[in-house]
Amino acid sequence: MASRIRAEDFECPLSTTVRHVGEWWTLLILHDAFDGYTRFDQFQESLGISTSMLTARLKTLVADGLLERRPYQTNPVRHEYVLTDLGRSLRPVIVTLAAWGNSRLAPEQRSMILVDATSGEEVEPVVVDARTGRPLDDSRAYVFAAGPAAGPAMRARYPRGAGAAADEPAPAEERGLRNRPA
Repeated sequence: MASRIRAEDFECPLSTTVRHVGEWWTLLILHDAFDGYTRFDQFQESLGISTSMLTARLKTLVADGLLERRPYQTNPVRHEYVLTDLGRSLRPVIVTLAAWGNSRLAPEQRSMILVDATSGEEVEPVVVDARTGRPLDDSRAYVFAAGPAAGPAMRARYPRGAGAAADEPAPAEERGLRNRPA
């Protein structure tokens, strides 16, 4: 079987992120952790996940530095899983994924919504450029470019480096998209 990993995947931030959090159960465990769950039995009851799968996912989340495993009881020893700063930094990503899912539903079909904790008013998260405040959903206004650490494969895919002055994004064939499988 051919490997699904391409040369640029080794340095692509999206590919490396997906390797850490792209698995179904991982995102759901993190969602529960954001809701305050810390104990194995809480995760298991909430998710209906098998013991072996939950054990494996928690070990990976700890190894990746997203959760910290620490004892909360000594006799017998029991551990809880607490979000690290790195893990907490994923909350906006999870919130945005949930909001994207809700945006495809009629309001009466939404089983969970994001609200302001003080007012109770529903909020609509958007991802914006921190410098300008402009939404990042316009793929013509915001394009990927090879960064300073980009290797040959990444530079071939994104030939225009950061800070390149241009009124328009590079054409698809310059971005390495010509003749690429969909």
